[in-house]
Amino acid sequence: MQDLTAREEELKRLAHKRAIAKLGWYTHALVYITVNASLALLSGLHGRHWAIYPAMGWGLGLLIHGVAVFLILPGTGLHAHLRERERRRLSQQDRPR
Repeated sequence: MQDLTAREEELKRLAHKRAIAKLGWYTHALVYITVNASLALLSGLHGRHWAIYPAMGWGLGLLIHGVAVFLILPGTGLHAHLRERERRRLSQQDRPR
């Protein structure tokens, strides 16, 4: 019974951590869109199209943030796959030969 409760608590903690990380990315994306749309409007009003440069730089940061949140964060497919592969490798090392 305690194992089940501990597992439920661990899942609850992991779900909370992932929800906070995703919320952080959604906030990052919303600010990115708002700021870069404003910059595009300003650059367009002045007949120049310089706003693409900050959008590309910040977009790279947003992409890296998204990869970290949606692919590498504990509990995701990639993280779980790598963890399981490492667990198998370690268990094979512990076996007597």
